[in-house]
Amino acid sequence: MHPAYSVILFTTASGAGYGLLVCLALSRLLGLAIERGPALAAFALAFLLITAGLLSSTAHLGRPERAWRAFSQWRTSWLSREGIMALVTYGPAGLLALAWVVFDSRSQVLVLLALLTMAAALLTLFTTGMIYASLRTIRQWHQPLTAPIYIALGVASGAVLFYALLQVWRPAAPAWAAWLAIGSTGAAGLLKWAYWRTIDGELRTYTVEAATGLGGLGKVRPLEPPHTGPNYIMREMGYRVARKHAKKLRRLAGLLAFALPVAACLLSLLPALGLAGSALAAAAMAAGLVLERWLFFAEAEHVAMLYYGADTA
Repeated sequence: MHPAYSVILFTTASGAGYGLLVCLALSRLLGLAIERGPALAAFALAFLLITAGLLSSTAHLGRPERAWRAFSQWRTSWLSREGIMALVTYGPAGLLALAWVVFDSRSQVLVLLALLTMAAALLTLFTTGMIYASLRTIRQWHQPLTAPIYIALGVASGAVLFYALLQVWRPAAPAWAAWLAIGSTGAAGLLKWAYWRTIDGELRTYTVEAATGLGGLGKVRPLEPPHTGPNYIMREMGYRVARKHAKKLRRLAGLLAFALPVAACLLSLLPALGLAGSALAAAAMAAGLVLERWLFFAEAEHVAMLYYGADTA
């Protein structure tokens, strides 16, 4: 599939924003002390990332002014459900930010709003992943790990940003924030590694024989190409990254998105290295997630290409 840069920006930016909301809600539920200053800065950054991501996603539409119609198909469309959940999340998250300033830290109102915010943010990440996981026409996306990975990457990127914000606000940021970033990033890395192993090792049942229903007659090949020149399907669904390049890019994505952030967060636990380590972790993860998401699209093979000469998809 041809990587859509607006969707790459949307999923990485908004994922980090929802991950930030999850970390803020979790810190409140566990009674972990976060001052109002860094908390409000984290809320502001989360809302900025979410809003920027949502706005960028409309650039992928042929008629962006009709984006509102996507909300009407919530019974059958994961895209519609994602849009609804994205808007719904603003409610409890905004109230939680306001209550953080107004109410005492032990208030039950904060606990309730934190629970609603976390649930809404996680559900939004889940619906984003299910947009792709529900597509049977793309083998690499129609996987049980697709939606969990979207959740894990969102929480991990949010945790790394959360830790970096705390380090900016005060040099001696709490160690639990570093370990939250390390643990969530490590878990996301393991899920992504398992996903890559799965799509590489599974049996390819999407073949031209299965697509045409002529497999009983033997090997099927087209007599002539469907079109005499390039078209939209070939441009958008026929994009393919060479396997040798994909392997190199996977290693680079794994280094930037997972290994380097974990190492940098561990380094930040040393005296005087907190800010530098957390900043390096955030920068590396941002670059790594953009590359990981680009690969997610570039490695996807649509069954439509079976009619254009591909043997399997």
